[in-house]
Amino acid sequence: MSLLAGKLGIVFGVANKRSIAWAIAQAWHREGAKLAFTYQGERLKENVEELAGTFGADTLLMECDVTKDDVAFAPKDALEGEFVNTSREAFRVAHDVSAYSLVALARGAAPLMTEGGSIVAMTYYGSEKVVPHYNVMGVAKASLEASARYLAYDLGPKKIRVNCISAGPVNTLAARGIAGFTEMLKHYEVHAPLKRNVLPDELGAAGVFLASDGAAAVTGQVIYVDCGYEIMGM
Repeated sequence: MSLLAGKLGIVFGVANKRSIAWAIAQAWHREGAKLAFTYQGERLKENVEELAGTFGADTLLMECDVTKDDVAFAPKDALEGEFVNTSREAFRVAHDVSAYSLVALARGAAPLMTEGGSIVAMTYYGSEKVVPHYNVMGVAKASLEASARYLAYDLGPKKIRVNCISAGPVNTLAARGIAGFTEMLKHYEVHAPLKRNVLPDELGAAGVFLASDGAAAVTGQVIYVDCGYEIMGM
């Protein structure tokens, strides 16, 4: 039996076929979930429309700009140089799009989740350790993870679970904006216990678990899917 048969979901943050959100959406679809998609602006509409169409012509597609009450986001210049030089505006934008958006989306979704459900957000190791060039995004991801815990507490009585997947580096559109990303991939491959980088399909499998009844008692957690890199001290 399909693990997500009869479940409905909405996917935010797909930019193209390399997006982690797309890998998770494919896994959810394979397990029987019926999905809707959002896109951010006309620039990404065609990409998302083409991908969503592979799930059927009747797949719902809607525009959604999370800054007007994703894609994780900080201005490109905030991912260069030193964190101490982060501008007030870059700090605000990073937290608005990459952390507060989860709060706003959860608030909007909760009344529709009358039988409970699962909310899954994407985070990264830079939330707890310094990753050069990740800068303000690391701080915003720390805020995202804390927000997930508070949302898990608030929404728990409604049987709504909120968790984060902390993925190892994957070659996505957002990742290309981080200076030295290629070196980061090589570093993970050398130092992670499994001696390789995570695959998109593995992130999809983690997404299926968190959306399924198998994770019915899991909420407020950060699940690391990074080939074990997070456990390393040196």
